[in-house]
Order: sequence, then C-alpha cells, then structure tokens
Amino acid sequence: MIPYGRQDISEADIQAVVEVLRSDFLTQGPTVPAFESAVAGYCGAQHAIAVNSATSALHIACLVLGVGPGDVVWTSPITFVASANCALYCGAQVDFVDIDPHTYNLSVERLAEKLAQAKKAGCLPKVVIPVHLCGQPCNMAGIHALSQRYGFKIIEDASHAIGGKYRGESIGNCRYSDIAVFSFHPVKIITTGEGGMALTNDESLAKRMELLRSHGITRDADEMTHAPDGPWYYQQIRLGFNYRMTDLQAALGLSQMQRLDEIVAKRHAIAKRYDQQLTALPVIVPWQHADSYSGLHLYVIRLKLGEISQTHRQVFEALRNEGIGVNLHYIPIYRQPYYEGLGFKVGQCPEAEDYYSAAVSLPMYPGLSEMQQNKVIETLRQVTSK
Repeated sequence: MIPYGRQDISEADIQAVVEVLRSDFLTQGPTVPAFESAVAGYCGAQHAIAVNSATSALHIACLVLGVGPGDVVWTSPITFVASANCALYCGAQVDFVDIDPHTYNLSVERLAEKLAQAKKAGCLPKVVIPVHLCGQPCNMAGIHALSQRYGFKIIEDASHAIGGKYRGESIGNCRYSDIAVFSFHPVKIITTGEGGMALTNDESLAKRMELLRSHGITRDADEMTHAPDGPWYYQQIRLGFNYRMTDLQAALGLSQMQRLDEIVAKRHAIAKRYDQQLTALPVIVPWQHADSYSGLHLYVIRLKLGEISQTHRQVFEALRNEGIGVNLHYIPIYRQPYYEGLGFKVGQCPEAEDYYSAAVSLPMYPGLSEMQQNKVIETLRQVTSK
C-alpha cells in the first residue's frame, strides 16, 4: 500500500536521537529550548513553546487568550476536530465559518458576513481559528483586518504549514495573529513523533503558555506568593497540564529542521508533477493563491462527479483496493455525532458540504518515488475512466 503520508527519517535524525539517549537528559534538557529557538528563528517569531501535540498547543493558546464559559470560538469546518475541540476544553462554545471554494480555507467573505450578523445579535467570537489546510495559508491580512474591526483574537492553526510562506514571509511569524500553532505528527512536514509548538510575539502570552504546559508550576521567585522556603522550592500558581515535549522528541525535530526547505521543495516537485499529469482527468487539482507558498502537507483533488460514472465512494474504494492509500481530509466537524449532539446539522456550510462530497487526498510525502507516483496517476486514470 502506498500511504497518503509518511515520515522522512534520515541517518542524521537517528543519530541526533541516539545522542540524547546517551546524554544526561531524556525529557527536560537543553534540546527542547534549542528546538524552540530554531523554529522561532526560522519563522521570525519572538517566542516558541514546544508541547506534546498541536492539540495541546491549541488548548493552551485558547486559555491564555482568555477563552472560557460564555465565550464562542469560530473556526473552519474542514479541519481535524482538534481545531474546534480546543475551545470546548475551555468551556466555550464553537461555531463554524464556511470555506472558500478555491483554497478550501476559511472564507474571509463568509467571515465578514457572519461577523456583521453576530455584532447585531451581540454574540461576537472571542477567538477565530483559521486553518491553513493542506499547508496553504489563509487570507491572513483579510482576517486580521476584520479582527481589528470586531475585536477578536486570532490563533493560526498552521499544523499543516511549517516551511510555507504568506506574502513572502514564513508562516508562523504571527504578523497577522496572536498565536500560531504547528504540528509535528509523523505524517506532517517535519516530525518529532508526536509534538506541537505555539509561537507568539507576545512575551506575556509566551510565559503563560510555558506555565500551563508544565502543571502551572513555577520555580521563579518573582512569580511566587512568598519567598522560597529553600533551593528545592516550587509553587503551583495555575491549574496547568503535563503538555511538555521531551528532549528525545526535540532532538528529532531539531535535526529535521535542517532539511525543512528541502522537504518542502520535494513536496512541491511532486505536486507539480501531479498538476501536469492530472490535467486530462476528470478531477480538480489544488489551486494555489499567488500570495502563498504552501507547505503542501496534503494534495487534495476533487472528483468531477458529473463526468464519471462512479460515485465518490466507489472511486475511493477502487483506489484503496489497488494499493493506493488515499484518504479524505476532512469530514465537516459539525457532522460528527458529538457535534450533532450540540445542535449542529448537516448542510450548515454549503461549500464545506460540496468539498466533502468529492475530495480525495492523494499520496504526498518526500519519499514518494516517481514510480509510485506513476502508479497513483495511472490507477486514478483507470478508475475514473470506467
């Protein structure tokens, strides 16, 4: 089976992890801050906070922005459930903004309409979480302009997007957001096994996220309620979590950072070949906005179902049966049973529904060989011509 995504591990990556195994620190040592510094420096952000998953990063990002009971957070319906769950963890409510039909990201036009309606109803969002689907950045300038008008905070869910650019600058620099979040899951652009990171240019937000990722415990005397009892002393001053990244994970991530641009370039070469070879097939290939340089975590096509005799499911299953590990990113979140239990209904976001009815994620990872890609293309050609 040719998977839709796969980690790319080099001998240098393995050696970096081995070096940590032979060191004095496996968990909280010098490698985590070194990895944070490398990512922050690459992206052009002032602060980076490494955690055990992007979900954890989204959670603490919501908390430090004050999300809680009585608040509402808006995000895209076409994303992994974590982009919405993070608000529910804080006791807030969630709502969804329909997607742009070309980029499949959160639509600025629909956002503007929804904000105008929410202002009249007195229920504006506390935070909006745009998701850089497949690695292509959202229209962040447009979203930021609306935030200035309506007063909401912005968390960029850039889980798919490290190594990409928006308007010539690295995604993650937080020029148009309060916090940006990356994922380092194995199928993402670079990996730490499991892991995530939150970036910000606000020192206060950074310090609070650092506190929350480690049980809410501080050893800084300036943050304590009284002078330390001794050199052993620490205080829990917030209710935090065990969201820490280990040095083992950070060593892998730090090593992978050295190949980040190379990895993204390989993904672009694979995408370019898909674009060229799929033009004659009854599919819509991904459209890239001129302002963006995608991280290309995913390569999503949409089937032109009116031009083929098979259903979406039949094409999907036929590809799987031929050893092509296609996937679907994503089911609209509000269609999940848990969210239906909160009152959401099928059809809430028409563009998201249309996307879901025809989307297929083709294999996309740096190690995908030309022979394997040829098999994907030829199999898709055969399946859609039946």
